[in-house]
Amino acid sequence: MLNSEVYSFFNQKNIQSYKNLALNPVLFKAGLAKDLPLAALTGVKLEKLNDEYCELTVPYRFLNKNPFNTTYWAVLGMVAEMASGALLLMYTHNSKPSVSTFVVGTEAKFIKRALGITRFKCDQGHEIAEKVYKTCQTFEGEEIRCKTLAYNDKDEVVAEFYFTWGIKARKEKKK
Repeated sequence: MLNSEVYSFFNQKNIQSYKNLALNPVLFKAGLAKDLPLAALTGVKLEKLNDEYCELTVPYRFLNKNPFNTTYWAVLGMVAEMASGALLLMYTHNSKPSVSTFVVGTEAKFIKRALGITRFKCDQGHEIAEKVYKTCQTFEGEEIRCKTLAYNDKDEVVAEFYFTWGIKARKEKKK
């Protein structure tokens, strides 16, 4: 649970606006086509997004496969990054001050073959919000290491991903 100071910092209309855009399947697909065209081709879907977690899925299909007849690791990594990235974008959407975000590190561990539909979940929304709040207060850079787990249809973990995000609030330029 976010403490009241952090919660009240965020413009809830901005957060709800982002959720409405992201959770609308047509707008989500259009956004992918515009900003992440390769993700649009993979069939990725945003299933759930709230203040605490984000969940996406991607199917195993011809465009996503590798020579070993599993989902290609780069497709898995792309969707895993989106799970933490969507939470980060939700908390920085139309924020004042604006906040820059950038992946500064990544790690992955592949545990089982990814076949069928793979589900990705990152549940660090509150930690992300706290880091965004902190950089907006101090204008100092912050880093957060986000964990995304990938699951198969039997709810078994098939991969673990870690993305370290660098975030920093931008000071307004003097005119």
